[in-house]
Amino acid sequence: MKILLPVDGSELSLEAVRFAIRMLLAGLRGEAVLANVQEPASLYELLVAHDPEVINRVAEEAGKHTLLSAQELLNAAGVEYECEVAKGDPAHTIVDIAERFACDLIVMGARGNSAARSAMLGSVSNEVLHASAIPVLIVKPDEV
Repeated sequence: MKILLPVDGSELSLEAVRFAIRMLLAGLRGEAVLANVQEPASLYELLVAHDPEVINRVAEEAGKHTLLSAQELLNAAGVEYECEVAKGDPAHTIVDIAERFACDLIVMGARGNSAARSAMLGSVSNEVLHASAIPVLIVKPDEV
């Protein structure tokens, strides 16, 4: 089984990674695909940078940096994984990544760090849930 783990740097996205690791260590045979989606550059960023390649490089490096904590968790657990950093609308890009990597399941947090979407609780996970052709397991935050 191939499990897509979208990671945005939030603690909840890392909790989703921990949940997937627990499933794999409990006997589910599979591997993971770590993914980070960088939102497209704003008009302001495009005007200031003057060079779209600089923006692409910065986004790629930011995505790789965001995946580091999840990679450490998977390495410590001995789980095999691949990594993908993509750019676009988070929900639809996550679904596209799942299709490209032939994933069988998406495990993700219910709320992340997307600044543009912070006003709508769980909007990305909700969109993925409705757009995905494969099962989506949503890890919710602990109620306090």
